[in-house]
Amino acid sequence: MGASGEDAAESEERFDGMLLAMAQQHQGGVRELVNTFFSFLRRKTDFFVGGEENAAEKLITETFSRHNKLAQRAQKEKRARQEAEERQKAERAAKLAKEAPREDSEPRIKELTDEEAERLQLEIDQKKEKKEIKVQDVPVESSEKPVETPESSKQDTDDEEEDEKDKGKLKPNSGNGADLPNYRWTQTLSELDLAIPFKVNFRLKGKDVVVDIQRRHLKVGLKGHTPVIAGDLYNEVKVEESSWLIEDGKIVTVHLEKINKMEWWNKLVQTDPEINTKKINPENSKLSDLDSETRSMVEKMMYDQRQKSMGLPTSDEQKKQDILKKFMEQHPEMDFSKAKFN
Repeated sequence: MGASGEDAAESEERFDGMLLAMAQQHQGGVRELVNTFFSFLRRKTDFFVGGEENAAEKLITETFSRHNKLAQRAQKEKRARQEAEERQKAERAAKLAKEAPREDSEPRIKELTDEEAERLQLEIDQKKEKKEIKVQDVPVESSEKPVETPESSKQDTDDEEEDEKDKGKLKPNSGNGADLPNYRWTQTLSELDLAIPFKVNFRLKGKDVVVDIQRRHLKVGLKGHTPVIAGDLYNEVKVEESSWLIEDGKIVTVHLEKINKMEWWNKLVQTDPEINTKKINPENSKLSDLDSETRSMVEKMMYDQRQKSMGLPTSDEQKKQDILKKFMEQHPEMDFSKAKFN
């Protein structure tokens, strides 16, 4: 069932690129496009007069009814998904709001009695005296020489491994994509734009180019010539929301809508060189297009990714450190030198 469903979807979508190109040539919109279809059937086929009386009208009515039902059902399913997502968001927000006061009210540090505090302070004083004696016996070294700790050594190793892993990858262009010899592409989290200039001595028209946009495949080129692009895409796109145009009679531009709107592509098609997505500048993308919750999550994800790449604490780790620091300032009498925190 799953395979046949996928085959049916691919069969239904295989002419989308051609039909989108036709639709873009009709300035009058859907009415003009439909009129073109019926004009073709009237002039080039016996659709209207080749069968029984009213057979053509019956076929059109049945076909319209079937696709209308499919469209209405898809719209209801989409609306139901949106309502379910809204309910989940509301439930999560209510749950977080309910749990927050409880977490704040729970004591995280056990308060010491007076006797325990005196005994702890005595131990701290004794340890300080021992440390001072040891420091006096150790010769002083030059302060200019950096001290290498296990943490700094590990961080240097991680940086070297990360640099080695990303070695050879292209730096993203100003649009978070890549400038390649034959074309240029840019991206945001939700969409991707491609520009292919053609060196021809005439103004390009729709009939001169081949643009085939499929869910996981893209083909662009001049008719009768080797395609400039012909390969599997990095990930899936929404064919029905993607499009292409000819600009200035020389440049073919392709717009692709990503299905997964929460990831950066490191290449357009599988044969392209990779870009280093860690160097992507999210400020260049249209984060304003996302809803507030998704935008906050994406910005947090980008911040944490940059922090990790520099060996710095993530936002959650920083929050924990701030809470600990504040508590230590409020309780200077307590010794945290041997405490371990995750």
